[in-house]
Amino acid sequence: MKTDSIRMGIIGTGSMGRIHAESIQSGRVPGMCLKAVAGHSPEGVQRLREDFPAEVAVYPSAEDLIESGSCDAVLIAAPHREHPRLAMEAFAHGLHVMCEKPAGVDTKQVRAMNEAARESGKVFGMMFNQRADGLYKTMHVLLEKKALGEIKRVNWIITDWYRPQAYYDSRTWRATWAGEGGGVLINQCPHNLDLLQWLCGMPSRVRAFCHEGKWHEIEVEDDVTAYLEFPNGATGVFVTSTGDAPGTNRLEITGELGKLLCENGRLFHYRLEENERQFCRSARNGFSAPAYQVDELRPERGAQQHVQVLRAFAGKILRGTPLVAEGEEGIRELMISNAMYLSSWLGRMVEIPFDEELFAIELEKRARL
Repeated sequence: MKTDSIRMGIIGTGSMGRIHAESIQSGRVPGMCLKAVAGHSPEGVQRLREDFPAEVAVYPSAEDLIESGSCDAVLIAAPHREHPRLAMEAFAHGLHVMCEKPAGVDTKQVRAMNEAARESGKVFGMMFNQRADGLYKTMHVLLEKKALGEIKRVNWIITDWYRPQAYYDSRTWRATWAGEGGGVLINQCPHNLDLLQWLCGMPSRVRAFCHEGKWHEIEVEDDVTAYLEFPNGATGVFVTSTGDAPGTNRLEITGELGKLLCENGRLFHYRLEENERQFCRSARNGFSAPAYQVDELRPERGAQQHVQVLRAFAGKILRGTPLVAEGEEGIRELMISNAMYLSSWLGRMVEIPFDEELFAIELEKRARL
């Protein structure tokens, strides 16, 4: 790309869209300038014209912004269902795309989006900013190096996504199958499900229980407990809710050589002195257990995770340096959440990959109610 500044457009100017706009306007993303934003109603357009400086163009729709030729790239922070359609339109007009999570609401749509990205040859990134957190980056490095040997078990209790009823009442599309495409799994947990597969790999099947409107007056799930199985025989449990206070964020990954425990912003590495599988077979005392030691790891957490993702996006476009998360990887966490929904709806274990047509049919049944 023969420029030292990427002209950026933002589609979707809710809370996250405005956070990204402020990051760019404040100069925290070198090589990127904000050139345009898109509204969706006459009132919204007027408000954007009042809120943004004159040099930022305001367009009445996402389509107008995409077709304007005023931008080199767009950041999509629109409602979830719109992500694949808008991304495909942007690719068709030769634009690079950064997409907020989730990639979409069903994998069939996202698969088409990924194909459009490949055909366009443009840079495609996902806003999986928690991959930029030093805690998870350190865990990823250790697991890539097989510091735990083969993974045996993963447990994640992630219930610190508490939301009062007022949150759901703030927008008519929130917590609806038609508007948002789901609840806690599709709104709050894409980051966690992405990290789960980034750290441990994709599960091969799941059995989930998604409780709809258990703690709030909503039609979608706000409480989930899921059991997972992985190709190597490892198992996992994933628990999430927007109704627990105080909530918990405890991620524990156990392997043959010890475990990693991440909780309350602290990371501990339990290191066995002997491979548990070998110890199990060779120990003569029926009540003995492998000796271990515990190290607290203190990685640099790194501030401004969203900014780090945008900086990497700019670097990829301008210099070909790596993204924090490739856009095509967005389908993975969505595959897990889709499988959890389908398992709960059908009342049985669901294999991954699953029947995408069946999922789309079941989701639309609920959206039409």
